[in-house]
Amino acid sequence: MSATPEELRTFVHDALTQGLPREQIEVALQKAGWGSEQVSRALGDFAEVDFPLPVPRPRPYLSARDAFLYLVLFTTLFLAAFNLGALLFQLINRALPDSTAQSFSARELRWSISYLLVAFPIFLTLTVRQARELRANPEGRASKVRKWLTYLTLFVAAGFVIGDLVTLIHHFLDGELTTRFLLKVVVVAVLAGTAFLYYLNDLRKDEQ
Repeated sequence: MSATPEELRTFVHDALTQGLPREQIEVALQKAGWGSEQVSRALGDFAEVDFPLPVPRPRPYLSARDAFLYLVLFTTLFLAAFNLGALLFQLINRALPDSTAQSFSARELRWSISYLLVAFPIFLTLTVRQARELRANPEGRASKVRKWLTYLTLFVAAGFVIGDLVTLIHHFLDGELTTRFLLKVVVVAVLAGTAFLYYLNDLRKDEQ
């Protein structure tokens, strides 16, 4: 999310100080050539509260502590999701062996379990801790690091969902749909789809 241009923010501040309605300010700015998204963001910089002067909302900020915690949180999220998928893939390989495809590997299974036992508890602990902090201090949602990593997670999850669908269609057209393959498609779709929907809902809370 880009920052509001300072001249636009200053104009909105001065207009609100004069007591002009938000709708009138929005119309004037759009006629002047400002985009509707820019105008909405500029107006959103000020809370709609009953006060003689415009009350600014918290602006995005960068904190070294937040950077560390969110980098660890999202790194462990990726590690946990990837290795949970790898674990389920190996279990599918073991339950439905196929001599023409990748076979079951006990070594890869042990690696996946090891990563999960380390990464998932850290991810869960940090997620619960950050959720508690955001409930107590909602201004924490303005963290730039949090927003960037959330959008990055959405991008990665969307990429996996799209790739999953493309692979499914390709195998369908080739007539190579098997129970083993479909189960792996479901695993990827559930993991990536769950992450995408969870963090998309989190961003909607930010907008609210």
